[in-house]
Amino acid sequence: MKPFLLSHLTATTCLGRGLAPTRAALESVVGGLKRCDFETVHLDTWIGEVADVDAVRLPTAVARHDCRNNRLAMLGLEADGFGDAVRASVSRIGNRRLGVVLGTSTAGILQTELAYRRRDPQTGALPADFIYATTHNTYSVAGFVRDYFGLEGPAVVVSTACSSSAKVFAAAARMIACGLIDAALVGGVDSLCLTTLYGFGSLELTSPKPCRPYDGERNGISIGEGAAFALLEPAPSSPAADAVLLLGAGESSDAYHMSSPHPEGLGARLAMERALADAGLKTADIDYINLHGTATPSNDAAEGKAVVALFGNTVPCSSIKGATGHTLGAAGAVEVVACALALRHGFMPGSANTEQLDPTIPIDYLLATRSAPIERVLSNSFGFGGSNCSLVLGRAT
Repeated sequence: MKPFLLSHLTATTCLGRGLAPTRAALESVVGGLKRCDFETVHLDTWIGEVADVDAVRLPTAVARHDCRNNRLAMLGLEADGFGDAVRASVSRIGNRRLGVVLGTSTAGILQTELAYRRRDPQTGALPADFIYATTHNTYSVAGFVRDYFGLEGPAVVVSTACSSSAKVFAAAARMIACGLIDAALVGGVDSLCLTTLYGFGSLELTSPKPCRPYDGERNGISIGEGAAFALLEPAPSSPAADAVLLLGAGESSDAYHMSSPHPEGLGARLAMERALADAGLKTADIDYINLHGTATPSNDAAEGKAVVALFGNTVPCSSIKGATGHTLGAAGAVEVVACALALRHGFMPGSANTEQLDPTIPIDYLLATRSAPIERVLSNSFGFGGSNCSLVLGRAT
């Protein structure tokens, strides 16, 4: 892959809105999880909820897109001056040459859940003000972003569970490389809903405590929500010294099981190998690995085996999900932003809530933040059904 520049970045999660609170929390190993009090959910678990999402009001011109997911998207888009950067890009290249490639898992499904409560008691019909196409529909977040910025170019949503917004970087890079677009607004948005919380609860995958990635006593995830975005464009011949570049992407599908990874992490390893090959790098060239690290026993064990098989225990690793919760379809993009902050500011984030490392996973796992100049990082995102994606990011040199 020829390098691509991540010219602007932003992330909004339970850690806060924008880069500054995200960086501060990651460096200090401070989490944003709280006991679940979302909507009518009664589960003994913890969540990563973004503050004030329901206080957001969409502009009248895009009001048909109103749902929690798109409110969260707008909240994220206007952090860190990202929206202004998009508008400047449109002024420069035109509204047909900026693509939109976003990831989500459940989109605005909460809007349907809320509408279902108001269905007609006689016919069961949903209320007339419910608009499936612009809210619950998986494409709705891309449709909202496209309309919000007045774009007319290609717009795509990737929905491959928890790898969704990592895969968008690879998809957008291909679209730019083949000349369909000149730049892309990429990222991911996933918001809390009843289906996700009760669904993971029914699978016995939610923890009654804040999640503890790679801990020997880990027992499940903490579901979060988030919105993270980047502007992706071909890298200039002489990028700025602090520029963050996408160097390679690797994808695989192990199709081992609907909800469990291959126990030896074969699909995960293949994705990492392909990302390194795409970047023209060797394992020794990676300074830090952002692990998928969901804190379920099987996922961490499988990913750990894949990392050990490929890297041994020589590369520092950690998961940020103890701080943010698992933001599902937004996780890949959220963690790209975390990796970009690590590259720019010279730190490898410690793992919030993890106390006693699993002795059966012999990797260099960071409990505390480690300050060090880093040049290249690998970020992993693995989803249900064995949909895997690894990305290599680096600092311009």
